[in-house]
Amino acid sequence: MAWFSKQKKLKSKDTTPAAPPTPAAKGEGIWYKCDGCGEVVPRAEYERNWNVCPSCGAHDALPVRRRLEMVLDAGTFQELDVELTPQDPLGFSDSKKYRDRLKGTFKSTGLRDAFVSGVGAVGGEPVSIGSFAFEFMGGSMGSVVGEKVARVFDRAYERRIPAIVFSSTGGARMQEGIFSLMQMAKTSAALHRFRAVRRPYVSVMLHPTTGGVAASFAWLGDFVIAEPKALIGFAGPRVIEQTIREKLPPGFQRSEFLLEHGMIDAIVPRLELRDRLAQLLALTA
Repeated sequence: MAWFSKQKKLKSKDTTPAAPPTPAAKGEGIWYKCDGCGEVVPRAEYERNWNVCPSCGAHDALPVRRRLEMVLDAGTFQELDVELTPQDPLGFSDSKKYRDRLKGTFKSTGLRDAFVSGVGAVGGEPVSIGSFAFEFMGGSMGSVVGEKVARVFDRAYERRIPAIVFSSTGGARMQEGIFSLMQMAKTSAALHRFRAVRRPYVSVMLHPTTGGVAASFAWLGDFVIAEPKALIGFAGPRVIEQTIREKLPPGFQRSEFLLEHGMIDAIVPRLELRDRLAQLLALTA
């Protein structure tokens, strides 16, 4: 039984349509209140600032397409692999059937799965790029996500260009069972093949990056970058505390803690990320 399927090949100019926004009540959505500092700012200003609070710098979630727009040179992104769609090989059902959950999430987000991939340019340097979409089932990695991640590395290998992956995920997708866990080995093997061309792989870990993604390709970058205060690790801190029956240190598994202990290379605020990526690619060209 197939793990995923290909839909009818789309023309290159076609992309997955974004879901229409929910109509807001009069006056609703004009203001944004920061969860970090409580400051209220105009939502338009907050969105122009790429969902970073202008007052305290707190980073909120950023939709996947806006993230790619922020990082890539204008007009260079070409989305690929749009014909891949997840299937339900196990006939999984919890509170609702998996196939119904997929349909409902597509309807609400406009996304076929939790990963968007393609090619573009950063600072004039061609790159093979992909980003998780946490808005799709918590960015969980199923067979389609794993295939798309592997293709990011395969394209980088074929074209001899750098690879960039943005991770924001709760880990493997339980609805696909072992098919989901297999993607850890599959993506790591694709990354190993890519190493032969000696071009950089930049892994950018966002909030949160956990589970099987953190335990595989996300931590295997030549450069491992994180956003401020991102939760990064295999199991979450609550699970660890309940398992070892001990209180964890303050800030455990946050990007600042990991940088201090040598687990990542740098913490880069979102507004500086594009320039930092361009600098890294220029130095390794």
